[in-house]
Amino acid sequence: MNVLIVYAHPEPQSLNGSLKHFAVAHLQRAGHQVQVSDLYAMQWKATLDAGDTLGRLDPRCFSPSGESRHALEHGLQSPDIAAEQAKLLWADAVILQFPLWWFSMPAILKGWVDRVYAHGFAYGVGEHSEARWGERYGEGTLAGKRAMLLVTTGGWDSHYSARGINGPMDDLLFPIQHGILHYPGFDVLPAMVIHRTGRMDDDRYATVAHALGQRLDALWSDAPIAFRPQNGGDYAIPQLTLREDIAPGVQGFAAHVRRSNR
Repeated sequence: MNVLIVYAHPEPQSLNGSLKHFAVAHLQRAGHQVQVSDLYAMQWKATLDAGDTLGRLDPRCFSPSGESRHALEHGLQSPDIAAEQAKLLWADAVILQFPLWWFSMPAILKGWVDRVYAHGFAYGVGEHSEARWGERYGEGTLAGKRAMLLVTTGGWDSHYSARGINGPMDDLLFPIQHGILHYPGFDVLPAMVIHRTGRMDDDRYATVAHALGQRLDALWSDAPIAFRPQNGGDYAIPQLTLREDIAPGVQGFAAHVRRSNR
C-alpha cells in the first residue's frame, strides 16, 4: 500500500523527527511504499495568495476559491501545490504528524491544507442542490482512503481528559479529523496522541515506538471514527442539521459521531 506522511516539525533531531524515521522504516519493512512531505525541510510556503496560480482568472481582484478552481481546471496551479495533490491521489493512507501547538496544528501544516485543498479538489466537489449538498463528509475526491493523526503534546493525558483543563482531546482534534480529513472523503482512524513529550527516556520511547508500530500495522484494519456521512440520511438538506430523531438531546461535536445505530 502507499502511505503519505505529512510532517510538520522544525527540528530533525526532535522526538517527532525520531518517530517519523521510525514510521517510515516500519512501513517499508512491512512492504509499503512511503512518501514524506517534510514541510519545514521543503520550506513550504504557508500563505495562500495570488502567487499560487500561474495565470489569473481576474487580475483586478483575488478570489481565493475562484482563482483556486480556475488554476486547478486549467493546469495553472503552482507546481508545489500540484505535487502535493498528486501525492494525495497516490496515497492509500495519509498520516498528518505534528506537535499540538496552541491547541491546533502548526501554521505551516495549516498552510499546506489551505493551499493543497484547492476548490474542485477537496471542496466544491459534486452536485449542490435541494437533494445533495456536494460530495463531502464521507464522499469526495479522497473517499476510500484512510487518514490518521500522529500528535505530540507537552501536557499530561489528564490535562486533555473529559474534565481536563485543556478540554477533551477528541474535541480539540474534531476540526482536523472531521473538517480537514473527513470532509474531502477520508475514513479517519482514531488519533495516536503522545503526551508529556518532555519526559521521554529510553524505556518510555521504546514503549511509544512499539505502540506506534502496532497502529501502523493496523492502518487498514482498525475501525475508523464513525462520523455521520452528510448524504447518508441523518442530515436534513439543504439545512445540514441532524434530523430531530437522530441523537435526540445530543449537541455539539458528539452529535456527529454515531455511538449506536442512531
